[in-house]
Amino acid sequence: MIEVLAPILIGLLYVLLNSLIREPHRRKFNAVMVGGAGAAYLSGGALGPWEVVFCAVLAYVAFRGLDSWTFIGVGWLLHTAWDVVHHLKGQPILPFAHGSSFGCAICDPVIAIWCFTGGRSVWAWRRVGAHDTGVPG
Repeated sequence: MIEVLAPILIGLLYVLLNSLIREPHRRKFNAVMVGGAGAAYLSGGALGPWEVVFCAVLAYVAFRGLDSWTFIGVGWLLHTAWDVVHHLKGQPILPFAHGSSFGCAICDPVIAIWCFTGGRSVWAWRRVGAHDTGVPG
């Protein structure tokens, strides 16, 4: 139960914290994050040269994400698929935590859903008619 609940909570915490960043910086920050996620498995080399190919694909998706929340969401879903492959292969993202790729595969779609909704600040609902500044209150 905790193996599923914790990654969901981590994804929600990621969304809450990112909501504090003002646009357009929030989108650009998330594009950089998803680009970095593409390189997360490079040091393990479990899939040989495919690790480099995936890194290049996610770098392109992240570049497109600089101007598009949709591309950022796609990047997180691509990373989810990569997490599943590594989990099934027994090569987790954190070698000392066997279930880390499984957890990442649950966390990433939570972030992707938020991205597909436009990466809006979850704090904006507190102020009727307020602009998306990213700052709560």
